[in-house]
Amino acid sequence: MRVLVVEDSASMRSFVRSALESEPSFDEVEVVEAASGFDALRLLPRGPYQLVITDINMPDINGLELLRFIRTSARHPDVPVLIISTQRSERDRERGLALGATGYLVKPFSAEALCEEVARQIRAADDAAQGSNAPQGSNAPPDGALAEPKPGAAGRAGDEGEPDG
Repeated sequence: MRVLVVEDSASMRSFVRSALESEPSFDEVEVVEAASGFDALRLLPRGPYQLVITDINMPDINGLELLRFIRTSARHPDVPVLIISTQRSERDRERGLALGATGYLVKPFSAEALCEEVARQIRAADDAAQGSNAPQGSNAPPDGALAEPKPGAAGRAGDEGEPDG
């Protein structure tokens, strides 16, 4: 599985990479990192990618602009896109899904929650590729995806105090 992680926070990129690479149920994960939406535009032609994970708030090209580009491109229109963001309102989530995101995970999240959502994204994309009627993405967030973070939640991504939206 080849995943493009687009995130301006180096610690969040490292967290996502570590979570995906250490998940035993994922066979041969290759994580490609982009520190900005602009970097992602440069890396997309080097695909294919089975999944793009992107933050929203980034310098230059934000995650929603990147999502619009992916959905209108001839080469990548069907690649699943998982948004990871500190923007937790239902309106933010709906906006991302309306633009074509296949999932939305609110920071902070655990490695387990990330891997569960990635597995769901990959299964849905595989089902769609095999011609089933299964939806590529669900409008329902994973359990607790929009829940407020618990005070003192250790080992969760997005708690490092960086302005990584």
